[in-house]
Formats: sequence, C-alpha cells, structure tokens
Amino acid sequence: MTDQSGAPVRSKPWPLFLSLQSYHPRFITGDLIAGLTLAAIAIPEQMATARLGGFAPQIGFFAFLAGTLAFAALGSNRFLSCGADSTITPIFAGSLALMASAGSPDYALLAAVLAMLVGVLLIAAGIFRLGWIADLLSVPVTAGFLAGISIHILLSQLPGVLGLPVTDGSIPQRIWTLASHLAEANPYTLAIGFGVLGLVAIAEWWDARIPGALIGLVLSSAAVALPGLQGHGVAVLGALDLGSLTFALPLIEPSRFVQLVPLGLIIAAVVMVQTAATTRAFPSSPDEPPDVDRDFVGAGFGSVLAGLMGAFPVDASPPRTATVSETGGRSQLAALTAAAIVALVLMAGGSLLRGIPQAALAGVLLFVGLKIIRFRQIARIARQSPGESLLIGATAAAIIALPIEQGAGIGIALSLLQGLWSTARAQVLVFERVPGTSIWWPASPNLRGEREPGILVAGFQAPLSFLNIYRFRRDLLALRTATPGLRLIVLEGAGLIEIDFTAAQVLRGIVEDLQESGVDFAIARLESPRAEDGMKRFGILDLLGPGHVFQSAEEACRALRAK
Repeated sequence: MTDQSGAPVRSKPWPLFLSLQSYHPRFITGDLIAGLTLAAIAIPEQMATARLGGFAPQIGFFAFLAGTLAFAALGSNRFLSCGADSTITPIFAGSLALMASAGSPDYALLAAVLAMLVGVLLIAAGIFRLGWIADLLSVPVTAGFLAGISIHILLSQLPGVLGLPVTDGSIPQRIWTLASHLAEANPYTLAIGFGVLGLVAIAEWWDARIPGALIGLVLSSAAVALPGLQGHGVAVLGALDLGSLTFALPLIEPSRFVQLVPLGLIIAAVVMVQTAATTRAFPSSPDEPPDVDRDFVGAGFGSVLAGLMGAFPVDASPPRTATVSETGGRSQLAALTAAAIVALVLMAGGSLLRGIPQAALAGVLLFVGLKIIRFRQIARIARQSPGESLLIGATAAAIIALPIEQGAGIGIALSLLQGLWSTARAQVLVFERVPGTSIWWPASPNLRGEREPGILVAGFQAPLSFLNIYRFRRDLLALRTATPGLRLIVLEGAGLIEIDFTAAQVLRGIVEDLQESGVDFAIARLESPRAEDGMKRFGILDLLGPGHVFQSAEEACRALRAK
C-alpha cells in the first residue's frame, strides 16, 4: 500500500507480542536454548518462592505461567522474565499472615485479590506513563531494603534447613529461639540444605548458566529416595494438588479490600522499581530507550492473570532476565518455551516433584537471600558517601524491626526525604568571569576569576520551590550586603529548571525590594522552558520589564553596566 506520494505506508505496530515483530528463523535456536536454561532455573526457584510465601509449590508455577504469558503478550522487553519473586514475597506474606492463617483458603484468597490490585495499579501506571515513580527510591535505600528482606528470608528458611519447627514472633525472638535449639538440629536436613546451598553457590561462581538449583534438587531427591531418609525426619513435598488451578475472579468484603490497599501500593511501588531497573539493565536494543511504561503494563497484566489463577503478585526477575540474555535469547519466545516446560512439569508433578526434600528448597532460598544483599554496593557507598550509608542501616533496621510493609513504607519515605533534603540544601553560588573570556563560572579556589565592580552574578542550581526559596533569599541578601556599591544582580538561570507559586511570590518580593533600593535585577540563560513559562505566568518577567532577560551573564553585564 502507498500514499499519494507513492511512498509505502507503514502499518501500525502490532500491540501484542511486540518482541516477536520482525522475528527471524535464525533466532529460534538461541531462544530454545535460553528457554531450556530458564526453565531449569525457574522450576526450583518458583517452588521455593511459593514456599517462602506460605503457598503450595505449584502456586509458584501458576505465578510463573501467568507472569510469563502476560508479559510476553503485552510487555516490550525481549529478555525480561516475570513470575514469582523473592523480593516482594516476604513483604506481602508477612502482611497477609496478620489477616489470615498462612496456607488457609482465606490466605490464598487475599493473595489473589492483592495480585489483582497490584496488577491494576501497575497497568494504570503504565497507561498514564508514570515510569518516573520507579526513580523515587535512591540506591542506598534500595540496598538497605534488600538487606532487610534478606534477613527475613534467611531466618524464615533456617528452621527448614536445621529440621526445627517454624517459629513466630519478632526477629530477635526468632534468632533467640533458633540459637537455643541448635543442639536439636537434624543432621540429615542440615546436610541436604547446606549441600544444596553450596552446590548452587559453586555453580553460580563457575558459570551462572549452570542450573545448580535444579541439579541440587535432583541429587537431594535421589539421596532421600535411596537410603530412605524420610524415616529420619527429612520432610518432602509430597503429591501436588493440580486440581487447585481454577480461573475465577477473587472477591472479598469491601472492608478487607480497604485493608489491602496500603500493602498493594507498597508492592506495586517495589515491582515498578525492580521492573524499571531490569528493563534498563537489559534493554531490547542498545539504540532505543527502554519502554518502561509498557513493561509496567505487561507485569501488571501478569499479576492480574495470576490473581485469576489463584496465585499471588508477580515481579520482574533480574537474575532470570540475565540468564535469558546471556544464553542467547532473542525474544520472549525463550520465556514462552520455559513456560511450556513448566506446564509439562505441572502435568507430571505428582511423580516428578513429590520426593523433593523441603530442606533442599530451603537451601535454594538461603542462596537467594544471601545473593540479594549487595555487599559490594554497600561497601562502596560506605566508602564514598558515609552519610548516605546511614540510610542503608536505617532502612534495613526498619525492615527487620517492624512489619515488613511498614519498614518498606519507611524506606520509601526516607528515599523521598533524601531527595527533598538535597533540594532544600541548594545554595546561591557566586559566578566570576574566566579571565580573557566572556564565560561566567561558579567561583572556585582552584580557578582565578574576575568580577565587575558593583555587579553580582549569582546562580542557583536547583528548582526554585517552597523547599529552598527562603534559603535562596537569605543567601542572596547576604551577598547583597557583602557587595559594596551594588548596582546590578544578574541571576544565572541555567540551573533553574522550574519555579513554583511560593518561590515566585518570594522572588517577586526580592525584586521589588531591590528595585526600591536602586538595585537592578536581570536574568541570564533561563534555558528551561518550564522555568521560563513560570516566570511569565507569575508575572516576574513583567515586573523586571523589557531588556532584563539575556542569553548570557556577559550580555547582561554589558547591556546594563551603563544603567
């Protein structure tokens, strides 16, 4: 088809299965190999994550199928793997346990409703292009958040490895209970759990593509079957109830739904952060920016489908996504291949999975818990920015000491406060001319600069807002007093990206006060369209009058020097 000029008309992009557009048959081999590797990693991981959340192992498979199918159809990233994830599972599991007994039908129903809620929030975030929300968590807060989650995972799985009963209570109480019963540890479960942990760690160190977790589950199942270790207190999964897979809309009373809303907002925020980070770390094309908003929609529909299947919220997985990328995957066909293998395992689940020791799954989760702590990143932050390292400790302490959803909320609040604090601390900078040029640069002890008598060139490298406008006024007035014979102030506006109503009113007052005392005021390099629009809307440019906005500080000084 051609238009009137004879040029071919391009069809609109296919809205579904975006990663399969322009698919070439030569990609199939790489996708199949990546899919097999992904399935080998996902099968034990999804079962272990379901166990971490208090669900039957097959529910983890349902979550993986839902996340994979929905993201492949509606997401944009070619490599991203979506399914059950150990980052968010401890958060909602701990909260749901306060509302219903873990493993009960009521607990499963609440998890399914939560999945629907999280999914709708993510879909809305993608449709309204709210990808910027994922940037609200700073790196130190994220590192502290993951460290706290890791402690919860480790303490929840140690009883399974030690062969001890699961204990409730606060973190210190659980640590004390475990320490006081170490002498009662089962040597068989201890060997299985730490054996699988060691095997997974060695495989990861040797080559991340080696499915150490799957190998560990196979070997531990064989070890239990041959000598009959079940008689020595080694618990196994047993038969899976595959009849539990149904498609239904989960419904609860409005009052209970309202209780889930705060938790849903926190889970959605964490999923957005992790999905955005994964998409940016493994872009579909190095020449095109990642479509974070569309990936929110894909992950959101994954949670919605998981809720309809009676599972729990799903999330993007950086390790699984890395596996697809590093093993030659070229599209979501790799993830769909893994989903097909998981479906086949489900169909034969009774015979393939019933002999897996619970301690082996606990060993897999111990590795996951240790891996999500970013030791190198924490050390680098402590070395390069000791003040921000306090955010790591505060966030981790909140996650550990409080219910996880409250700790996560505190972490998000700390991240926002850090950003607000940085904006509020912006200072007015004095600019000087670089000798022999027309360039004005912030004054520095390492740079010899020139100043014009009676002229102050000052800049402010932050948005002017209610957070910092009073500090701006205080600094500017102090510089005014310290500048003898002041006749002109030039505001170097390259750093002013925006101005709000409060800041505009204060700035108007500053300009009026200067004008009444015979000091002229001009603005140079107001580069931001939003800042320029704000200056117009709030009447500041009219107050300055014609000839008081310039493209450079040098131009302003030359034009107004005579006045």
